Amino acid sequence: MRYIKIFILILASSLLLFSCTKLDETFQGDATEAQVGSGGTSSVDALLKATYASMQFNYQDQGNVFAMTEMTTDELIAPTRGPDWDDNGVWRVLHAHKWDADNVHIRDCFTGLLGTTFSATDLLRFNPTTQQAAEARFLRAFCMFTVLDCWDQVPYRDPGESTLNPSRVRKGTEALDYIITEVEAIKNDLPDGPASKANKWAARVLLMKCYLNKGAIANRAAPTFDNADMQKVIDLANEIAGAGKFSIATNYFDNFAPANGSISTENIYTEEMVGGQSKGGTGNNVRSRWHLTMHYNQNPSGWNGFTTLSDFYGKFDATDQRRGIAYNDGSVNPGKRVNVGFLVGQQYNLTTDAPLNDQTGQPLAFTPQVQSVETGTNLEVTGIRVNKYPIDYANDNSGNVDNDYVYYRYSDVLLMKAEAMLRMGDASGVTLVNQIRAARGVAPLGTLTLDNLLDERGRELYWEEYRRNDLIRFGKFLTPWQEKPDDDPKYLLLAIPNQQLAVNPNLKQNPGY
Repeated sequence: MRYIKIFILILASSLLLFSCTKLDETFQGDATEAQVGSGGTSSVDALLKATYASMQFNYQDQGNVFAMTEMTTDELIAPTRGPDWDDNGVWRVLHAHKWDADNVHIRDCFTGLLGTTFSATDLLRFNPTTQQAAEARFLRAFCMFTVLDCWDQVPYRDPGESTLNPSRVRKGTEALDYIITEVEAIKNDLPDGPASKANKWAARVLLMKCYLNKGAIANRAAPTFDNADMQKVIDLANEIAGAGKFSIATNYFDNFAPANGSISTENIYTEEMVGGQSKGGTGNNVRSRWHLTMHYNQNPSGWNGFTTLSDFYGKFDATDQRRGIAYNDGSVNPGKRVNVGFLVGQQYNLTTDAPLNDQTGQPLAFTPQVQSVETGTNLEVTGIRVNKYPIDYANDNSGNVDNDYVYYRYSDVLLMKAEAMLRMGDASGVTLVNQIRAARGVAPLGTLTLDNLLDERGRELYWEEYRRNDLIRFGKFLTPWQEKPDDDPKYLLLAIPNQQLAVNPNLKQNPGY
């Protein structure tokens, strides 16, 4: 019961901080130092658990960070299918780069991330242990990096600072320098593991991302890359590799499976999910990753929504394990049908192997062709579906699945190191890329270029919430792709939500909006 009460207090504090109501209202729900302190370390631990839990809404939902970082790219589209998935066009404008400051998904994402940063900050005033403080500061830095990457403005408060005043704001490289300083300060106070906790190896990955993107944060329209920053990326990658804790998984989809907490050799930082009510499972939304894309008649049934684009699918070799395999996830799958990766063509019941039909009685055969607005008789079959997390059939109905949600993987570390080397004029990082390709069943690259490295990052990290960041860093975010024309440079940043501008004069709308 105490955990529930403290979580409610954190949620209430977050709602106060980011509400559109007057800021001079008296708030009666704040936890005091005496109240939390009386519970000792266990009470602070409850606050920390609640802060971890708040990450689920931010990163696992089909909206929020997933929509900001994938729907805005060449990897993801949410076609309107007749009356389904229209939602007043909020999905279409993300993919076509036509959003404004009133987009509900942009608003919810911004607010949710700031809620987690506030929760992590507020915890620090309750005398946490050194490790508890380090974990909270890591979670705060992790979310701050996402806010900075997407909006270039990061609201912040000091622990215990009054919520009656608007939060202050750091921008651009000032905010990035703060994040780097924070993570450097706490990286050695973090535990060695497990992957499901903020840990010292996750801190090093976050630092790699900070240094690799430093030039893009400074100038998203024309990123530059300082050799000293690239050497930092390489040195941090060598520290992670030198730990001997991680290796490229033989089976790519082991990283995302229901048992990934024990079978993945790659996962550096995840959010642990406990499946099944009988095991004490707590609500999570990892299953949205398969429900949002699969058809109503598939098992388990889906929402017949998001798809990838045929041009992106075309970047994969036919032998590439990442494109799709029949994964041994405990289901019968007697026909050995592709059940993870990219689902295209005729679909089957994975228990009986009977071919499936759509709701009109026509064969359920997914087509590569897809448009932002679908009309006619093919509404249910357009678009290649993506199922990266093998389905936890045992727990799907409860909503509490066992697939730990993946934030950082070792393959990303190797790809970032190869990129840093390449940007310093050293293409020998192709050997790192080819280690990954060999494990995925595809032929090695002869040479490494920025273009084929970006493609390789897409193949390895698709739907993992890094595509927007990659496209901007590689100078490709404004180029046309399917259902998205050339666009305005203002879309290199998201709009600051109007509701946030109304309550915080320290925020300024990004240029062009």
